[in-house]
Amino acid sequence: MRYHSRMQGELHGAASGFAEAPDGTRIHWSVAGDGAPALVCCDGIGCDGFAWKYIVRDFATRHRIVRWHYRGHGRSGIPKDAGRVGFDDISADLDSVLQATGTAQAVLLGHSMGVQVALEHHRRRPEQVLGLVLLCGSHGLPLDTFHDSKALKILLPSMIAAAARYPQAMSLIWRLAASGEVAYQFATHFEVNGRLVRRDDFAPYFRHLAGMDPQLFLGMLRHASEHTAFDHLPHVNVPTLIVAGTEDTFTPYWLSQEMHSRIRGAELLTVPGGTHVAPIEHPELITLRLEKFLALIPARGSAPGLRTA
Repeated sequence: MRYHSRMQGELHGAASGFAEAPDGTRIHWSVAGDGAPALVCCDGIGCDGFAWKYIVRDFATRHRIVRWHYRGHGRSGIPKDAGRVGFDDISADLDSVLQATGTAQAVLLGHSMGVQVALEHHRRRPEQVLGLVLLCGSHGLPLDTFHDSKALKILLPSMIAAAARYPQAMSLIWRLAASGEVAYQFATHFEVNGRLVRRDDFAPYFRHLAGMDPQLFLGMLRHASEHTAFDHLPHVNVPTLIVAGTEDTFTPYWLSQEMHSRIRGAELLTVPGGTHVAPIEHPELITLRLEKFLALIPARGSAPGLRTA
């Protein structure tokens, strides 16, 4: 694999660059801050980092924070094979990012689908994982429990077929639906706490989603809907913090309770009134709890520098 990095004048002298995945896809990464243990942030599907705004603000002065974009997301490349968007590929991409950034070990933070990513990576490469922070997500099969209904799972095959048969029309509909004011107002009235979420924190999600290839998004969603790490939960042997909002309609609260009961020694932070975007609704609460959690993690996993081409 080849690696490229460059320095940018971002928060705390962040560096950014690209790792090359085993199939040649370029995976974007950025590193901010310094200190151990390192924190590696795994996004939800359709996201390019909006959930980590306050984590970076509050922890980059004490911890090395690695962020990265999934294939087909943000600044990462689109795979030549459109079908290469499953967890085999995502975990391999994460391994490439860790190598590119010289991160031998880290605490993995996962939001939404990133919870599945973090759990699956621990299953495959436990030696790289010092701890897990699982925020507003589930162990798997998310469309079985979305709004406590299987309606979206039933509709997904038809959506995938329509995107394949009418790609231009679907792309236009996708952009209009995701980027419009109606989408933002609907989300802040029915899916997240509009009284707590600031527009400049949440609006970037819609801008990024609108620019995505709908076929890639739906293909990755299909893989996520078929994946589960439920069987791995009893085998998680690192410190684990689960963060769950009581009003999360995407991944209902009981799923976090289930993970808490199956991961030995796991801790559960309940966010009263929190929704699927609790990290930007209640940043102070999460920061305080995460500080306490990280203080108990062995200070290992830092690396001397980045590998460059």
